[in-house]
Amino acid sequence: MRFFSVIFCLSLALTATAADFSVLPANPDGTPHAAMMYKYLLHEAEGCLNARMEAYEALKTEADILAWQENLRSRFTESLGGFPERCPLNARITGQGEKEHFRYEKVIFESQPGLLVTAILYLPKGQGPWPGVIVPCGHAAEGKGMDAYQRASMLLAANGMAALCYDPIGQGERCTFLKEDGSVELGSVIDHTLVGAKAILTGMNTASFRVWDGMRAIDYLQSRDDIIADKIGCTGNSGGGTLTSYLMALDPRIVCAAPSCYLTSFDRLLNTIGPQDAEQNVFGQISYGFDHADYLHLHMPNPVLMCVATRDFFDINGTWSTFRQAKRLYTRLGVAERIDLIENDEEHGFHKAQREGMVRWMSRWLLQQDRFITEPDFDIFTEKEFLCTDRGQVIYEAGARSVLDLLSEREKMLAQKRTAFNRSADPSAIREKIKELIALRTSDTAAPEALVLKEDTYKGIPLQYLALNPEPGIVLPALLAMPEAFTGSWILICAAEGKASLFDNPERMQALLKEGNAVLALDLRGLGESANHEGGLGWHKTVGPDWQDFFLAFLLGRSYVGMRTEDILTAAHWLKAREDKAIRLVATGEATVPARHAAALEPDLFETLRLEGGIPSWAEVVHTTRAKHQLINTVHNALAWYDLPDLTALTQAQVEEISSTVPEF
Repeated sequence: MRFFSVIFCLSLALTATAADFSVLPANPDGTPHAAMMYKYLLHEAEGCLNARMEAYEALKTEADILAWQENLRSRFTESLGGFPERCPLNARITGQGEKEHFRYEKVIFESQPGLLVTAILYLPKGQGPWPGVIVPCGHAAEGKGMDAYQRASMLLAANGMAALCYDPIGQGERCTFLKEDGSVELGSVIDHTLVGAKAILTGMNTASFRVWDGMRAIDYLQSRDDIIADKIGCTGNSGGGTLTSYLMALDPRIVCAAPSCYLTSFDRLLNTIGPQDAEQNVFGQISYGFDHADYLHLHMPNPVLMCVATRDFFDINGTWSTFRQAKRLYTRLGVAERIDLIENDEEHGFHKAQREGMVRWMSRWLLQQDRFITEPDFDIFTEKEFLCTDRGQVIYEAGARSVLDLLSEREKMLAQKRTAFNRSADPSAIREKIKELIALRTSDTAAPEALVLKEDTYKGIPLQYLALNPEPGIVLPALLAMPEAFTGSWILICAAEGKASLFDNPERMQALLKEGNAVLALDLRGLGESANHEGGLGWHKTVGPDWQDFFLAFLLGRSYVGMRTEDILTAAHWLKAREDKAIRLVATGEATVPARHAAALEPDLFETLRLEGGIPSWAEVVHTTRAKHQLINTVHNALAWYDLPDLTALTQAQVEEISSTVPEF
């Protein structure tokens, strides 16, 4: 216990330190070490995208294309966790009226039990039935109330097509995080990503809810006598363009689509702005050969119009590459006229030229009328007019539930499955399943390459500055302190704050060395010297700064938990190869999650395991409404099979856990 008491004191001293403990020299090309993970993952993504392009070029026959569609649609649906059973819509109209060019109804329906969707249905004047178009919204705080989405919907109704524009989760009247006074606390992209962290653990995605909302919106249209059930279209801009792309790929009832300002290519996306918020990243998509063009391919042979902007932050060169890929396959199926593109010399947005082009396209394919349609200056709704609820947020309606409630319910259901699995399965089978879920690539006993960059002494502590190279593209900086006589154990310390923080108090480090222990302080990938502190969009307080690196790994079907577990195991094997002594593993903060995995997957490797300041379980993350900085700790669908406490049963090491809690914003 003397070891644990000393380390406890060390862990209390985790603070920022001077740069004297930096191990890695400057990169010759000037790129910061914080870019290591993105560069490494981008290289892997490029290999996957090249392989996909080779497979695309092999699509020569209609049978080839149909098989491609079936495979990708199945994988896409699986990555979203599938879809729930349909419940009664329980739709009700909370208001209605008429304007110069159209009529409207304010609608609330249930997409899942208690999950209420607020929408405005814009109807043509006169007698129906009419085609119906669903309009999912982009990332506007006001959701369906945004000027451009109102105008697009009004223009459809003014030209003989009903339009159902509905609020996404996290926007409009469906915000997830509210202040005590009922006002909205977070922007939509952060809202979506905090929900996404919980959803990932249960095998879902923020997009799972949003896609299902769209499918139920179609159900609502088809339930009405004034809508032609087999004449359904879909259009949306930005995040609504994302949802239009998803829905047209997954729901065959959509016979005409017009996504705006989203489609580019993964190659250009990753090399420009990078991955975006949670629903725009589908687990493993790049790894199983899915690119943006495949949203169009899954919609074939139905018509689709790409509405794009020249100066969009979704790169226009990727857009044209995607269009060309899809045009070739549409041509191969004999329906080249069913795909087209309009490019507006504008920045990101659902501008008038795009709205007009979209309505002309819908008129051609849903009404069989080619018309030159222009947009009048509509009298748009005020904020009060477009609300469907009295209090401005649907969660205050009787019986309403949020997506957080549904995720908590799902976790409780999954708890039964994973409990049964862990009770009945052989430990070796459990370990293999865990390796599969975290995408552990190796637990090879071969020691990694290690380079001693320099040797120095810090306040009487002899230090070797090491660079471990577990695989191409990854360098793990470490500091090794050896005692005069190595009679104790290896102490492998992985601190969330980085290795340098452990040397703030030299007396405590000296105490470990006097006991004959040798200490290796290791920066896991993405921590310490390779930590990404940028983050962007001010997400540091809630999601964490490394969200784009995480989502790039996620698109590749990988997890930071798995990769960091590999780092710990390879470092431990390097220590064992150097001298076969017992290893005591210590981890703090987010490093505790991979440390748990390492000790469970190779139980003979570690004598003791100390965890400080980590989370007690993933289940608690799901049930903690305001959980922060947990995206990096997630493993897709893990809670269907195991939780963090289940790893203890697989661990032979003596385990001590200190100050475990889920941090909140």
